[in-house]
Amino acid sequence: MRTRIKICGLTREQDVDAAVAAGADAIGFVLYPKSPRAVTPQRAAELAKRLPPFITPVLLFVNASATEVIAASAMIAGATIQFHGDESPRDCLDATGNGARPYLRAARIPLGDDAQAFDLVKYAHDYSNAQAILLDAHVDGYGGGGKTFNWSLLPPSVNAHLVLSGGLTSANVGDGITSVRPRCKTLAVDVSSGVEAVDAQGKPLKGIKDPEKIRQFVAAVRAADR
Repeated sequence: MRTRIKICGLTREQDVDAAVAAGADAIGFVLYPKSPRAVTPQRAAELAKRLPPFITPVLLFVNASATEVIAASAMIAGATIQFHGDESPRDCLDATGNGARPYLRAARIPLGDDAQAFDLVKYAHDYSNAQAILLDAHVDGYGGGGKTFNWSLLPPSVNAHLVLSGGLTSANVGDGITSVRPRCKTLAVDVSSGVEAVDAQGKPLKGIKDPEKIRQFVAAVRAADR
């Protein structure tokens, strides 16, 4: 089974092109102003125009109004919406034309042993209109924190398509796929910080991607699929 890949938090043309060239299935744009990877809807629309057919633009929102989501979505044909805040099932439907536009709902999984307390089966049921449930680690703030939660503590069977996120790199994504894929309908993966460039001191350059890291990540996913 082929694992689909989303590269998220892109801000530059060359990074979009690198993700496409590496074989990504989806490209994520963060429309959350407080994120260091944030872009405006206008900028996301510019970048999305570079995408060839059959590669999906994904717009990430955190507690935005339905009006904001609808307005931004109208600028980018074929976009999927990703809700990463405290949006209720009703909020998600209202912002996507009663589910006419596909959306992902992020589930914030607690770190450590507390992951067992998160009822993912109920969460997936509550958001059954979502195209998939995206799994990310629960950290302070919103929009993804680059942390890995304990995959082994997820329920053994979830009646949903899942997207594994949170602290993934080319070094650990294979283990994540092996652990999570048997627990759901289908599995996709989502990476942001794990493919970012670093400065001369080794600090991550948030929103600036490293094309070689993207290539290595995609290759690791394909190796896990084989």
